[in-house]
Amino acid sequence: MRLVIVTGMSGAGKTVALKMLEDIGYYCVDNLPIALMEKFAHLVLDSHGQNSHAALGIDIRSGEELSMLDGILDSWKTESVPYEILFLDAGDQVLIKRYKETRRSHPLSGSGRVDQGIRREREKLAFLKKKADIIIDTSKLLTKELRQELEKIFMEDQTYGNLFVTVLSFGFKYGIPSDADLVFDVRFLPNPFYVEDLRAKTGEEREVQDYVMQGGTAEEFLKKLYDMVDFLMPNYILEGKNQLVIAIGCTGGKHRSVTIANALYGYLAGQQKLGVKIEHRDIENDSKRKK
Repeated sequence: MRLVIVTGMSGAGKTVALKMLEDIGYYCVDNLPIALMEKFAHLVLDSHGQNSHAALGIDIRSGEELSMLDGILDSWKTESVPYEILFLDAGDQVLIKRYKETRRSHPLSGSGRVDQGIRREREKLAFLKKKADIIIDTSKLLTKELRQELEKIFMEDQTYGNLFVTVLSFGFKYGIPSDADLVFDVRFLPNPFYVEDLRAKTGEEREVQDYVMQGGTAEEFLKKLYDMVDFLMPNYILEGKNQLVIAIGCTGGKHRSVTIANALYGYLAGQQKLGVKIEHRDIENDSKRKK
């Protein structure tokens, strides 16, 4: 049996998670009264044995009953009930934007402001986040990307270290990304911009990649970069960090940074404990400016 408690901040993706779990065969119940949780868990255990999968959606709508959940989870640990907690989170500004776009009111804001409701919700759910086995920050995830990460965990049984990495290429002439945690400057590498046949191409194309990688300097840099991220990732996970943006920059964000970012993404994507995606922020900027 696999019993997943799906919880987290309102607007962070709990509905998407429950729908995805339902699609792959989980028996899903959303907003079950807390008082019925123990009975539900034991019914699932008794009825279906070890081959059943179920998911419970629990959130701030439980109201005052939410305070009962802490004791129930402790008793489940004592009784060896096989449960895990998936906590979906997002930054406050992202949640506010999502509420404005959907024109829905936050369940705890009442007639007040959304940010006040979010603050109160964080306080009430803090104990669940602390107990969570899996934390996914959906601030930078599209719906399809969230589904992909959930499929890795619940379909492919990959381990998940609660760290989602965005590898971002950019051009320095357009500014350093404001949300970057780590920034690497690759303007020391051979520049395809000065080769007429390569100027209009991008680091997504083999000819550009070969040009950037010539001479062995890029390969040596990547080896050192891989060593660094191998050291940093487990330490970030231990410290509870759940979002990391690694920015790779060159002059225009079209050739060198794209090539190196793609290589780093490929390396990180092969590590099971990480969620990872890639973005090329400025790859089309030159063509946009010409129009």
